[in-house]
Amino acid sequence: MTQAPEIPEATRRRHDREIVALAVPAFGALVAEPLFVMADSAIVGHLGTAQLAGLGVASALLTTAVSVFVFLAYATTAAVARRVGAGDRPGAIRQGMDGIWLALLLGVVVIAVVLPLAPGIVDLFGASTTAAPYATTYLRISSLGIPAMLMVLAATGVLRGLQDTRTPLYVAVGGFIANAVLNVGLVYGAGLGIAGSAWGTVIAQCAMATVYLTVVVRGARRHGASLRPDAAGIRASAQAGVPLLVRTLSLRAILMIATAVAARLGDADIAAHQIILSLWSLLAFALDAIAIAGQAIIGRYLGAADTEGARAACRRMVQWGIATGVVLGLLVVAARPLFLPLFTSDPVVKDAALPALLMVALSQPVCGIVFVLDGVLMGAGDGPYLAWAMLVTLAVFVPAALLVPAFGGGLTALWAAMTLMMTVRMATLWWRSRSGRWLVTGATR
Repeated sequence: MTQAPEIPEATRRRHDREIVALAVPAFGALVAEPLFVMADSAIVGHLGTAQLAGLGVASALLTTAVSVFVFLAYATTAAVARRVGAGDRPGAIRQGMDGIWLALLLGVVVIAVVLPLAPGIVDLFGASTTAAPYATTYLRISSLGIPAMLMVLAATGVLRGLQDTRTPLYVAVGGFIANAVLNVGLVYGAGLGIAGSAWGTVIAQCAMATVYLTVVVRGARRHGASLRPDAAGIRASAQAGVPLLVRTLSLRAILMIATAVAARLGDADIAAHQIILSLWSLLAFALDAIAIAGQAIIGRYLGAADTEGARAACRRMVQWGIATGVVLGLLVVAARPLFLPLFTSDPVVKDAALPALLMVALSQPVCGIVFVLDGVLMGAGDGPYLAWAMLVTLAVFVPAALLVPAFGGGLTALWAAMTLMMTVRMATLWWRSRSGRWLVTGATR
């Protein structure tokens, strides 16, 4: 970021209130999302090992498919926030509807692919002969809810852009409760087994999408915004999403490569890696909540042509990211004797995980900066740069990760490569933030 005078105390307090008001509910909604899979696992697990294994394969595939389209939330948040900042709320809702229509179209395409190819996809991911039928059943039924899942992503982006993160929190919590109740009723009450779990998830996701659509439609009617699909608007939403899709796929590739390398290190290392990765993902939720606040706030400032406000908000959010990262790192260090026994009693796995956990703890301030600046540049609509920056990061990480087993390194060395990856991301994002090239104002970028 370019040099600027110290932020006045009153301005700093205003930014703090905005960040907290947006980030805290966003964190709650983010944490609620993985609870869907956890509830399904807890309920299906009592049916048998094969059913739980099948659910594990199918849910991993669904989670990956949906996470690839997370750009529907990110791009929509930035576009809607810009319109809000420009004082064009009808245009903001219209922009959001374009994102929702795009989500529906993409969902239909995914269904058309998954339904006929489900058995082959399950086999490709190595499901056993006993688990494969259950995985195929769950995947086929659950795929019917993918349009609703993607519409939830886009509608969440609409509300975030409108500076509302409370409604997504309420919907996420309500969806989790409904999913749990439906799963119990359909799996055991109706005797549908794993199919009942899949149908429960589909119904819960459709209910969530219905609630979101109700909120958005009411807003559209109140402000006189059109609800009809607009081909040009849908194309614009897709074009804005492509760079973010490249970014997301690159990040997914990094995580997959890290897991593949850990698997080559041995059973104890891959077990420890999965434990650490689950913690790393949980920590990411806290940092991502600040990033979501950044998307909404920065987009609004740039839409209002307030570049100084955007700079000041960016600086304050970076301070929040660093402070949060320090706190999270200290918590990891303090809680490691309690955390590891929750997942394993194997002393070999614990020994492998402990030094790698310290590496994760040390990297949290870096992660805090990365997540915040990622959110800032998303809010600015700077997707093309984010895509190129992530491709550069991927190019640095791949050889670093592959050299770990080649030189006899262990899990700590692998997580040192992960820390290098985050450091490269921080460098590319910090350089961009200092350049000021992201400060493009107006209702559209």
